[in-house]
This record gives sequence, structure tokens and C-alpha cells, in this order.
Amino acid sequence: MPPSARAAAALPLRQRAGRFLVLFAVFVCAACGLVYELELVALASYLIGDSVTQASVVLSVMVFAMGVGALLAKRLRCRAAVGFGLVEAALALVGGCSALVLYAAFAWAGGAREALVAFSLAIGVLIGAEIPLLMTLIQRISHRPEQDPGGTVADLFAADYVGALVGGLAFPFLLLPWLGQLTSALLTGAVNVVAGGALVLWLFARDLTGRERWLLAVANVVVLGVLATAAALVDDFERAARRAVYGERVRVAVQTSVQEVVLTGGADEPPELFLDGRLRVSGHDERRYHEALVHPAMRGRHGRVLILGGGDGLALREVLRYADVEAVTVVELDPGVVRLARTDPALARLNDRAYADPRVRVVHADAFRWLREAAEPGVYDVVLSDLPDPGITASTKLYSQEFYGLAARALDDSGRLAVHAGPSASRPHAYWTVDATLRAAGFSTRAYCVAGRRSGFAAGPDRSTGGGAAPGDWGFLLAAVSGPPPSPGAPPGHCSGPAPAGELPPSTLVHPRYAE
Repeated sequence: MPPSARAAAALPLRQRAGRFLVLFAVFVCAACGLVYELELVALASYLIGDSVTQASVVLSVMVFAMGVGALLAKRLRCRAAVGFGLVEAALALVGGCSALVLYAAFAWAGGAREALVAFSLAIGVLIGAEIPLLMTLIQRISHRPEQDPGGTVADLFAADYVGALVGGLAFPFLLLPWLGQLTSALLTGAVNVVAGGALVLWLFARDLTGRERWLLAVANVVVLGVLATAAALVDDFERAARRAVYGERVRVAVQTSVQEVVLTGGADEPPELFLDGRLRVSGHDERRYHEALVHPAMRGRHGRVLILGGGDGLALREVLRYADVEAVTVVELDPGVVRLARTDPALARLNDRAYADPRVRVVHADAFRWLREAAEPGVYDVVLSDLPDPGITASTKLYSQEFYGLAARALDDSGRLAVHAGPSASRPHAYWTVDATLRAAGFSTRAYCVAGRRSGFAAGPDRSTGGGAAPGDWGFLLAAVSGPPPSPGAPPGHCSGPAPAGELPPSTLVHPRYAE
């Protein structure tokens, strides 16, 4: 007999209240499902890189799998209550443990792509099976002739969409900053299994046989036990995984409101700073980068300097070497990085305790928004763009024509802008695109570079590029609004390959201090 022809379920409460509880379960399950989805996207972007690609893979695979799950759920509609209970237990287990398994695959197996696709498929199939089963359960509550099937469907999908909204907002604003990626997934799994198990074992208990009740009770207890055990061991797991990823000398690992910040190295050794898994600073060779970024732009008037990014204080250290600098403004998005640069002994020693200088003002804001809304026009003699690599999707707006136009507005007529434009040898297209964007914003430019990491630098993937060897050079662009920018100071030399076809390459210079 098809479900629509079965008698209404015998409920332990009124039908209206039962209907509300089913819709509430839809709301909770939708919220949990979206958290699992966002967890996969966030962790894949962190571990693999290229957030657009990872989001596309997760979303497309999950949507396809949801269709498969909806078709498979047709076979369970005759036993919708026990089917829904088992689906939710499986979803809580798979979704709750997904972040742990992905991190483990990356740390110890060297890659997480296969695990990402597998979890996207599994979670998508289970999420897709939810709605058909919940539709059957809500129809079991009341089968009065006057009941409107269209209204039931509308209520069901409204609860589903509102739950997705709540889950989508809770993940970035509550779960991720308060609990981190791994614990967030485990907690979501626990909420998921409790909601699904309580709905079936209480509201639809009379639809279950004794064996089915025992099966669901044992499944829910086992899943909760696994999630609770994993939550109790998650700190030890994270420490072990970080050692596998970053080496044995991890000293600091914190999840700020913006990103994961990891500092490695001994207390008396040059530190290494990783932001969301990408090597941002190496104490072994950072001076080559920061001196090349700062000093060419300081040739000229430099009383007032603006540093965009650079929360580690290392570009600031180079600026403060000039005694005639009057004021420096540092615009850094993440207060946690600045706090670490002030308080960590090794990092503070590396930046010469630059933040203690009274000439320094720190603003915690997005650089793009701050330039647009708060920067005073024509104030700064020098602007230094010490921002995430242009190869990272999330930083695209910080290399846009509008961004450089805002930087030009903040500069004095004779001011200079120095931009880190990525490795010119291994990514020439990105490098010369930055140059073309600066020119489109009204700057005249000069290109220069310094050799990349010294030989003998610790081996391992360079997470600034999502894997592979360390870049062979750091490419920079020195720009001026009026007139040509000053020469960085060496005879022209090959640095970054030819400009794209159809463009005249600007003067390509090697900074004299690092010419090799």
C-alpha cells in the first residue's frame, strides 16, 4: 500500500504539534546539511587552495548526489520512519567526521582531493534522501481530505530554506570563530543525530517495530559515542596533524576570527609564520623580501607611510629604519596577527618590536574598504601593498583597478606605491596583469625583483602557491602617479620574462642589494 493511502499515524500529541515538530526537524536537518557543505568548502580551500575551484567541486558534486539520494529514498518510503532515522544517523556520522578525515588525508596521505569528492558524494546522497522521507512522515500525521498537499510542500520547503539560512550564517559567524573547523563539524553531527533520532523514536515510535526501535537507539548511541570520543581527542589530533603538516616545531596555533595562524620554530630560531596553511613569513629569508618591497619606494619624500597588510610588522620594521619618517599607518585585517607580532618573543624580535614605536598607528580593517571609506586623500608619501599573493582567489579585489585607484587617491602628487605582484618567473601572466592594472589605474610603473628563497631553505611544499616548489623570485612593481617612478637602483637585468604579447615591458630591474 502506498504511503499516501495509509492511515494517519498514532501520535503522542496533537496533530498540529506533530506537524510543527516535523517542520522543526526539517529546519534543523537543513541547517546541519549546509554546515557540512560549508565545512567541506572551507577546509578544501584551506588544504588544497583555489577556493573557487573547491567550492565548484563540492557544490556540483553534492547537488548531483542529492538527486541520486532523492531517487534512492523512494525505496524507503514504505518504512519512512526507520529509513529517516537511519539516514540521519549516517549523515551525522559522515558529516561530523568529514573534517577530521579530510585533515588526516592531507596531513598523512599527502592529498585530500579524493576524500573531498567522496564526502561530497556521500553527504549529498544522504541530504537528498531527507526531503522525500520527511514528506512521507508529514503526510502520515494527517490524511484529512481537506488537507492541501501544495501547502504541505510549501511548508516543508520553507522550513528547509530557513534552516539553510541559519546554518549558512551560523558557520562563519559562530561555529568557525568559536569552535574551529573540526569541532564545529562534530557538534553539528551531534545536533543532527539528536534531532533525527528524537523525532523518530518519540513522535513516530508507534510506527516502528520493537527491532527497529532497538536498531535506531543503538545506531544513535553509537554515532553520539563516536562523535563525543572524537571531540574529546580533537585537540590531540590537531596537534599531531599540525606536526605532520608544519613539522615538529609548532609553537603557536590559533584560530582567529579571520584565519588559522601557525608559528613554527624554536624560541631562539628565526620563526616561520603560516596563515591558513600558506607560508607567509620565513625568518630565514624574509629580509630579502621586505627590504626589496620597502626601500625602493622610500627613495624620495617619505614622511607619511601607509602599509596595507603587513600585520607581522616586518615591512614596518624597514620603514622605521628611516629616522625622518613622521607617521606610519598599518591597515591589517586580522588583529590576531598583530597581537602575535607584538607579544611572541621570536616574532617581536624579528620585527625589532616595531609596534612599540610611537609613530605607528594600527587600523584593523579590510584594506579595500578602508581606502574607500576612511583614507584621507593626498595624505601619504608612500603606500606599501604587503598583501596576500595575487594567485589566491580571495585577494583578487586587492589587485583590481579600483583598488589601485583608491591607493592613488590616498597618495600625494609625488607619492609612490610599491606592490608585491607574485613570482615573475613562474607566474608571469599574473605578474604582468598586475602591471597592466596599475597602468590602467593611472600609474607609471617599473618592474623589479629579487631572487627567491636561499638554497638550503627547509624543503616542503610552498603553501603560498598551493603546492609545488618555492618560487624562484619575488616580483615587485614600483608605481608613481605623476612622472616615472624612481629606479630601484641597478642596471636593467632580466628578471621576470617578457611581458604579454602586444604590451611594451616596463624597465625590468634587479635590486642592487640582492643582484646575484
